[in-house]
Amino acid sequence: MEITYINRTNEDIARWKSFFRKIAASAEQVLELPDDHEISVTFVRSVTIHRINRDYRGIDRPTDVISFAVRDGMDAMIAEEEKDLGDIFINIDYARRQAREYGHSYQREVGFLFTHGLLHCLGYDHMTTEDEKIMNRLQDQILDPLVKRK
Repeated sequence: MEITYINRTNEDIARWKSFFRKIAASAEQVLELPDDHEISVTFVRSVTIHRINRDYRGIDRPTDVISFAVRDGMDAMIAEEEKDLGDIFINIDYARRQAREYGHSYQREVGFLFTHGLLHCLGYDHMTTEDEKIMNRLQDQILDPLVKRK
């Protein structure tokens, strides 16, 4: 999977490139995906993600991660040929706070947010209890071999 990185923070994102490649490879293995997909990841702060959430989702508050899947609303045949999965926006302010709240590392939280966003871009969601169970299981299968929970 080709990952494009955009940094709209003062965070040194070089540390995430190797880690995200490992997550992408794990996702390709778990989900039996080809390795020719593309995705972009943008690191943002709370102010920026709040604006994105308000303007594009109609939710007037910041959040931890937002995904925009290219495949949403596309004809199935076109979607099969599409290599670009979409865009993930990770809020580093929330990632730091949630890592402390959940009692695990910052690396685990950022990895979780990337994995969560990636699954959304692949068409998974958590709108129903059953869908949430599936998504949670996949997140664990993809991320647990790479970084400890606590």
